[in-house]
This record gives sequence, structure tokens and C-alpha cells, in this order.
Amino acid sequence: MEQQRFKKRKKPNYKRGFFLVILLAIIIFLWFNAEALISSLFNSKK
Repeated sequence: MEQQRFKKRKKPNYKRGFFLVILLAIIIFLWFNAEALISSLFNSKK
């Protein structure tokens, strides 16, 4: 009974992994540029 649990392994979902990596890169980019982006947003409304 114990070994059946380990035989059924799901295939890795490469599309989801790739999507998560891209999303993480975008979040990191926005995090480091947040101050510049926010200041540019407020400065453009003058």
C-alpha cells in the first residue's frame, strides 16, 4: 500500500513553471523600480 503512493508521479508542468518565473521577474522588476514609477505617475499629473 505504501509504494503505490510514490508510483503515480505527476509530470512537471513546464508551462506553469515558466509562467511563475516570468511573473516573479516582473514583480522583482516592479519592486526595485517602484519609487521611480510612483514618482513619475505623480509628477506627470501636474
